[in-house]
Amino acid sequence: MDVLFNSIDVRDLLSSSNIDDVTLPLSAPDLRLLIDRLQVRSVDIKSKVRQYILSHYSDFSTLFTQCSDVVLRSEHLSSEVSDLIQLISDHPVEVETKAVIDDIVIRNRELKEKRELLGLLAVILELSDKLRFVKEEIKVGRVEQAAEALRELKAVLVTSSDETAAFEERQPLVYGLLKDEWTECFEEMQEVLLRCMDNAVRFEQENNTVHLKHQSNIKGIDGIELQTVLKAMDAVGIVDYGLAKVADLMIKHVIAPVVSFRSTIVVEETNQESGNGAEANLKILPSADPNVDSMDGGSMYSVLVDIVKFIGKSLCFGNSTWMLCFGRLTWPRMSDLIISNFLSKNVPDDASKLADFQKIIKCTSDFEESLKELMFIASSDGKDERLSKFADNVEVHFASRKKVEILAKARNLLLQSDFRLPEDGTRRHSKVKDDKKAERSSDLVVDLLFTSERCVVSEAGLGLMKVVHRTLKDVCLSSPRVGLEFYHAARDSLLLYEAVIPVKFERQLDSINHSAVLIHNDCHYLSQEILGLAFEYRSDFPASIKELVVFADLAPRFQLLAEEVLQRQIKLVIYNLKQAIDGADGFQNTHQMKQYESAKLSIDQVIFILEKVYIIWHHLLLPSAYKRSMSMVLEAVFSRVANDILLLDDIAAEETLQLQKLIHLLFENLSSLLDSVVAINQSGKLQESPTQTLDDLIPSLRKLRKLADLLDMPLKSITEAWEAGELVNCGFTQSEVEDFIGAIFADSPLRKECLRRIESICY
Repeated sequence: MDVLFNSIDVRDLLSSSNIDDVTLPLSAPDLRLLIDRLQVRSVDIKSKVRQYILSHYSDFSTLFTQCSDVVLRSEHLSSEVSDLIQLISDHPVEVETKAVIDDIVIRNRELKEKRELLGLLAVILELSDKLRFVKEEIKVGRVEQAAEALRELKAVLVTSSDETAAFEERQPLVYGLLKDEWTECFEEMQEVLLRCMDNAVRFEQENNTVHLKHQSNIKGIDGIELQTVLKAMDAVGIVDYGLAKVADLMIKHVIAPVVSFRSTIVVEETNQESGNGAEANLKILPSADPNVDSMDGGSMYSVLVDIVKFIGKSLCFGNSTWMLCFGRLTWPRMSDLIISNFLSKNVPDDASKLADFQKIIKCTSDFEESLKELMFIASSDGKDERLSKFADNVEVHFASRKKVEILAKARNLLLQSDFRLPEDGTRRHSKVKDDKKAERSSDLVVDLLFTSERCVVSEAGLGLMKVVHRTLKDVCLSSPRVGLEFYHAARDSLLLYEAVIPVKFERQLDSINHSAVLIHNDCHYLSQEILGLAFEYRSDFPASIKELVVFADLAPRFQLLAEEVLQRQIKLVIYNLKQAIDGADGFQNTHQMKQYESAKLSIDQVIFILEKVYIIWHHLLLPSAYKRSMSMVLEAVFSRVANDILLLDDIAAEETLQLQKLIHLLFENLSSLLDSVVAINQSGKLQESPTQTLDDLIPSLRKLRKLADLLDMPLKSITEAWEAGELVNCGFTQSEVEDFIGAIFADSPLRKECLRRIESICY
């Protein structure tokens, strides 16, 4: 049968030699040859198959017989299964079987629950017995055994806080009762242990003495060891709570007296046996040796180390855990006492004394190392090195102290200032800087850095700037850290002026007085000095802070404050002048004696106010500020007078003479004031030929003078002045000229002609 499984290779049936070339098609002879040979091969295969079957006839017969038997047996088995199914359908055994199985499951579940309940009951009984044991142990004074039992019960009865809420919802009632009973036992244990501590540790405040009894007697229980009490506290986790009161009293009655000493002290430690057992005593005594040097804190640190050793030996019994616990309770307050009562008070007040502080730094570092060896503070926790960190930062503390002193001095200087006028009230800044008389004047006359002017400043402003200069000189001689603090002190001192002075002199700023002018001068002076600070000191500053030191941003603030104060004064003056002019009632009917006297009184009030302002401003203000301010005030006066007169709708002939007289009166009394304005040029020096005329500084001056002339000019002359442009150059408008003519001259052909001519010319 192998021939059936072997493949037929077509190439063996062809005679062509190029059969491997798949690109060439077969010829018709090759195809006929291939068909003939395949037929021959097929006949051969069929013959071989037939011969194979005949030779294995018996085998094939046996195989077919076995297949027939298998089919018969399968049909028989199928019949038996059908009978079984029919039998089961008629008699439902599975229902009974299921009921039996369910009953077995229920009984097993009940049995399991009863076993669990019995187990729970056993646990409850055991816990109840342990709680009863704890109570009995506490009553007889065996607190250590009771504490161990409480700790074991805590693991069972007390759950964590995040699990408590969910657990309490499904816990059995008896569990809550057991937990409450455990809490009662814990509180009773805590009360007993705290009483033992109170009985064992006693303080005598009068004698600065600590008594430690190693055995305590409470509630008729004798001989409870102090060490046993601490072990019990440790077991139930209340060592911190138990030692808290002792630590507090130790700070108050032992540590604090040592740290806040006024003379050197020593520690006297005694151990004695008494009827109540061993007792250790610690007593703080003044030193018998007055020559003991305590300037570096060595003696104080030595006493504190002895106290800590006493605590470790007599209270903590060499237990490092208890010692660290006591240290956590006392070290923060103890270190704060040392810093506030010793280290901070010994911070040098001068940079030259910083080197002497190194002895204190070394003693402080040795002290903390001793505490680490005694396990009073943790050796691995850098947070406990509070004293060393403070001592190492002595430069910062020194600078902070100096900063506080500088600011306090600046603040006192500002608060004590009264801005009184200097005794020499002459106008110093009107002279050039090389004037010998100016050099001999008061120290309150200062030169401005960026102008050629001089001005009078207050003692507060001058003193404040001296403080700033001294501070910046210290910056140049200090380390970067100290220098940076000094820089902030100088900057904050300047800002104090801005914060204090405007508030302190609020009332003066709301009235016309010399104090407001001095404040303006101070701000102007400070702004210029601030701009010069960088040029004066930057090159000498420590290299690392040169880019951090900035003052230029403060100068505009003071310049704005100076301008604000000055504008406030100008507005007050103008307001008072307008109030005075209002009394003239618009200069109406001045040909009547009563109205003329009222108008003249208003002019006199204006003159009085301006003379008062002149006395204050001329002697104190900077020349440029005086010139600008007085020009604004005079402009407001002249423009108001001119406008009031031009608004009159009917002016009698006699009235024109009275108005002209009032204007001339105003000019005559203000002549010296006008001269003072025009005499000052922009650089603040006196000029024989000023660069600006009064008409340039006060435009309304020319208009009011021309108005005085117009009051007695004929109509034609007024018209010709308008046509020539003279009135326009003086500030008159066409409507003002027309209304003025209408108020003075009666209606006539000439007036109509003049008004037509004026109307025909527009500028």
